[in-house]
Amino acid sequence: MPAEKEVLDALRHIIDPDLGRDIVSLGFVKNVRIQDGDVALTLELTTPACPVKERFREEARSAVSRLPGVKSVDVTLTAMASRRPQKPSVNLLDNVDTIIAVSSCKGGVGKSTIAGHLARAIQREGYAVGVLDTDIYGPSFPTLFNVHNPDVVMTNESILPVEVDGLKTMSLGFLMGDRPAVLRGPIVSNYTIQMLRQTDWGKLDYLIIDLPPGTGDIQLTLVQQASLDGAIIVTTPQALSLVDVARGILMFEKVEVPVLGIVENMAYFTCDDCGKRHFPFGNSTATLKTRFGLNTLAQLPILPGVSSVAHRQDGADVPAFAQLAENLHREVGKRRAAAGGRPEATVEPGHIRVRWPDGVESRIPNVTLRASCQCALCVNEYTGGAILDPKTIPGDLEAENVEPLGNYAVSISWSDGHSSGIFSWDHLRAVAGRGAT
Repeated sequence: MPAEKEVLDALRHIIDPDLGRDIVSLGFVKNVRIQDGDVALTLELTTPACPVKERFREEARSAVSRLPGVKSVDVTLTAMASRRPQKPSVNLLDNVDTIIAVSSCKGGVGKSTIAGHLARAIQREGYAVGVLDTDIYGPSFPTLFNVHNPDVVMTNESILPVEVDGLKTMSLGFLMGDRPAVLRGPIVSNYTIQMLRQTDWGKLDYLIIDLPPGTGDIQLTLVQQASLDGAIIVTTPQALSLVDVARGILMFEKVEVPVLGIVENMAYFTCDDCGKRHFPFGNSTATLKTRFGLNTLAQLPILPGVSSVAHRQDGADVPAFAQLAENLHREVGKRRAAAGGRPEATVEPGHIRVRWPDGVESRIPNVTLRASCQCALCVNEYTGGAILDPKTIPGDLEAENVEPLGNYAVSISWSDGHSSGIFSWDHLRAVAGRGAT
């Protein structure tokens, strides 16, 4: 009969592909029980929607079964509880495991459509999902879900969500119909917070919140009230849209909401004749990663007929939606596991010092780093050519403030008044490799 140490040692070769460490050192293995050759254990994963959970289960069974004296192996899967801060005022969200905001920071990029298809993709995986439309001025859910003037029921001062083919939904558009919302800012905030607080979602694995476009007070109020697990930003490859991505990242960081990644919508189309992909606005996935340090969760094509999510199978024939859901699960899991250390950037005279998780340190001259800025004031968004003339950078330039942006970047304010640059850790590493000390 094996000892517990032998069981754990047998499991150490199972590596989490996202975290890069074995499941024992990550603390996933719990409650190992051994009796008369029967072994039982629990794997506590980062999220119930872990894309590799069944692979972990089978690999654990196989590894432990090979130990001498083992007659049977029972592996139970559980998941970590959400680590988002809980706010007593939003107690109707206590039974929601994961809350994700979908933001665009700019209208017209397909944010609501993406939110609806993301919810459907997660639902098709077998999870309980709700989706909330918080756009007061232009609610799109009545059209997206083909639900007009439904009977919205209130019970015990709570609003019951409208269920559409198994998906729980709520929108002010369900209450107002086609009437325009002629409301001032404070009243709009009150309506959105009321929908958020008073909708009784019940037990959900995911709640997707479709934010209004922009980065104003309404958006800030919502993300503060909802205790989000993270946010994704929807954009298009157009230069004007990419400028707004930076604003969205900074907005979420101000309220300590991690940005999990970017969705690039309407990125390409596939030619009917040759089958080749064409990128009418340019293929900017690498640019997004370099500039913002965020992964692209999905690159979605220009497709006809994706403006309806009224049925569970809507969008099932588009692989990019399933890929978006899987990548979202992975990013949520990495966030919950707090995998790896984050680099640390500090200010010293004439330099930015970066200490990397592996212990290596880099000293990057301020002038060199300032000259490498990729923001819209320093680089032409359309041509990629430099706007900033390095000769205009003061030789005595100093960094006045370095602010971490999640696990992916820093924002630096310089003594010459420039403060719009976002420097990803990958960018800093590259600049450090080009001659920093």
